[in-house]
Amino acid sequence: MDDYLSDKEQVERLRQWWRENGWFLIGGAALGLLGLYGYNQYFAYQDRQSEAAAAVYAAIQQETEAGDTAAAATRFAEMRSEFPEHAYTHQAALLVASAEVVTAPDAAADKLRFTMEQSADRELAMVARLRLARVLAYREQYQEALALLEVPEPGQFAGRIAEIRGDIHAARGETETARTAYLEAMVASGAELLDRSFLQMKLADLPSAAPPPGAEAAPAATPDVAVDPAEASPEAAAEPAGEGA
Repeated sequence: MDDYLSDKEQVERLRQWWRENGWFLIGGAALGLLGLYGYNQYFAYQDRQSEAAAAVYAAIQQETEAGDTAAAATRFAEMRSEFPEHAYTHQAALLVASAEVVTAPDAAADKLRFTMEQSADRELAMVARLRLARVLAYREQYQEALALLEVPEPGQFAGRIAEIRGDIHAARGETETARTAYLEAMVASGAELLDRSFLQMKLADLPSAAPPPGAEAAPAATPDVAVDPAEASPEAAAEPAGEGA
């Protein structure tokens, strides 16, 4: 038993155990330290990336506010290459697209599609989707725009989606479909976020429903009243009443 071993024998056993297991202990400790170091370095790297991306986003914001869309677009292209997965990049895409939507709709559509497909933020991706649908409608790509609006669970975006559908159908001259979509927008989830006055104005501007084919207006009926020929004669009407013979 170990209690009866001499000090020399116990030391020799410890040495033997260390020879057999010491490297495992050293390796495990080294791996633990390396893991901790890597963990800290990863988050330090993430912080540096966020700071750099935030600085680029701020510069793009200043350029768009100053009306320098070309400089903002160039800076965004560099940002997209360097920070393709960062949330600031996805937000910058929306910012530059808003400035390009009239002057460069193709470029705006590309940026909106990038955020819609790449952003992990569901709400940001949905905003990009709705704006992209409007850009496509502006370019008269109505079917593609409507396809984008087919969202299984739109949640609080249901009202906005219905309003955009109404705008597309109105642009296509589909009056009744547009009217239905506008009315749906007024009661859908998220309707409280819409400009109801503007929505009602759109409804009022829609043409009235056309009468069904073959339903022509009937002529007004002529009253069935007997008319005395003498009363119908212009001469009789102009002749003054005389004394009886």
